[in-house]
Amino acid sequence: MSNAILMALVPVFFVLLLGYAAGKFHVVDNLHVDALNALVMDFALPASLFAATASASRREMIEQVPLFMVLGVTMLLLYIVWYLAARRFFKVSRSEASLQALTIGFPNLAGVGLPIMTSVVGPAGTVPVAVALAAGSILISPLTLIMAEMGAAKARGEEMAARQVLTAVRRAITKPVVLAPALGIVFSLSDVSLDALAHASLALIGSSAAGVALFLTGAILSAQSFRLDWKIAAATVASDIVRPLLAVAVIRVIPIAPDAAKTAILLAAVPSGFFGILFAVNYGLDSARAGSMVIASTAFSVVTLAVVIAMFFPQ
Repeated sequence: MSNAILMALVPVFFVLLLGYAAGKFHVVDNLHVDALNALVMDFALPASLFAATASASRREMIEQVPLFMVLGVTMLLLYIVWYLAARRFFKVSRSEASLQALTIGFPNLAGVGLPIMTSVVGPAGTVPVAVALAAGSILISPLTLIMAEMGAAKARGEEMAARQVLTAVRRAITKPVVLAPALGIVFSLSDVSLDALAHASLALIGSSAAGVALFLTGAILSAQSFRLDWKIAAATVASDIVRPLLAVAVIRVIPIAPDAAKTAILLAAVPSGFFGILFAVNYGLDSARAGSMVIASTAFSVVTLAVVIAMFFPQ
């Protein structure tokens, strides 16, 4: 069991620390990671997710519906609770509260979830990651963009129009990392087999997704100033402990197969994602709080992921 945990976690955190060191020692420019981000989020990861979902049979894809529902409800509930708490108790703006809620509610499925799943369950783990990414991207990313747009409009002294809301939603759901698994799911449900040549072509660029995403996460984190206070500690508990426990509670309500339930809990235990940092940079907001949340959550997830793997994937 200990060997299985080491094999699952050590490579992931090795590449993560490699990216962190590369950014910290200025081997790569950790303040301008647009090129790396585009490679991962616009090319490598979409190719990997499309190839995985489009190659799945209709039956296999239909079996992923409960996973979509469990993780979607889990992420949405945690997002709403943290957003309301941040607004009421932390007295932060809508934009800041939504960025924090996105960071806590939406795990780092691209950077940590994908390599963890492929290590634990093999290549078949890519499909659940794609479904989980689709759930978060469809349900909570648009909410965050709408709140960020509302904050930007308020800063300009304007009221947010319905057109801006629709624009925010369109921007969220038309990103390649959202469209690719969605199109792959449609392709799979249509029961059309993906051509072997197309699969090989997509797999070539897609094979770099997990490693580069981890490296990118490390580089992004190396540029964030870290400060630990009770809010960061609470965010870490919410991300690494409450989220998987919430998934366990949701599983008791939504019928789901035992193997899929284990996968849902493992994906829910993945540490906080860096989308909140990227959104903060795009909207000119302070990314330090979200950065501290991601750093603390990622460091503590060494323990929580090891516990989840030992409990549900001992072999």
